Amino acid sequence: MTYLPVLEELDQDGAIQETAEQVDGDTRASFLRKAGLGTGAILGGGAIAGALPALAGAASSRDVSILNFALTLEYLEAAFYNEAIAKGSFSGELGTFARVVGRHENKHVSFLKGALGRSAVKKPKFNFKDTTTDEDKFKATAKALEDTGVSAYLGQVGRIQSKMILAAAGSILPIEARHAAWIRDIIGSGTDPSPAPSAFEGARTKAQVLRIVKATGFIVG
Repeated sequence: MTYLPVLEELDQDGAIQETAEQVDGDTRASFLRKAGLGTGAILGGGAIAGALPALAGAASSRDVSILNFALTLEYLEAAFYNEAIAKGSFSGELGTFARVVGRHENKHVSFLKGALGRSAVKKPKFNFKDTTTDEDKFKATAKALEDTGVSAYLGQVGRIQSKMILAAAGSILPIEARHAAWIRDIIGSGTDPSPAPSAFEGARTKAQVLRIVKATGFIVG
């Protein structure tokens, strides 16, 4: 039987209650109910991520900016894989990689848009050129995007103010790292092929990541 924690066990660091305490009386109770976190509520493994949309209104302007930064990167990754899948040029493990990772990235987009609500940035227009049809270019681009995604999330986690949003971002970061390891394993031989090339991962600032993304020329409007 799967063990499901109650609120008191899930919220050991007080993040949920701390946010709720900023609200008074009946409003506070309503807040917890909308978040699905009433007293004794039963929560599954995705409870923190699932509750984030209900808490987004309490996020700081910095956290909203960080979430929109993450959303822009997820838009880019999702669109890249969607186009590669639609053109249907890859088979075998590479095709499986594109489909599985594409599903993940689309779920990340949906989650972040739901969390941001009306504050979500609009999806840009993209031109991936031939990187979604040429196998070697697809592999290299997927590796670059996944590596950049990992370093981008890593660069922002220390800046997030809301513990709930931090937990949600933390649930995406390891998935991006697994994507990066998977495409490195597919590439196999060549420059820096190891799925785990070092014991530590470097972070990138938002400005550094945006320069990398701009340099690709993929975002056209």
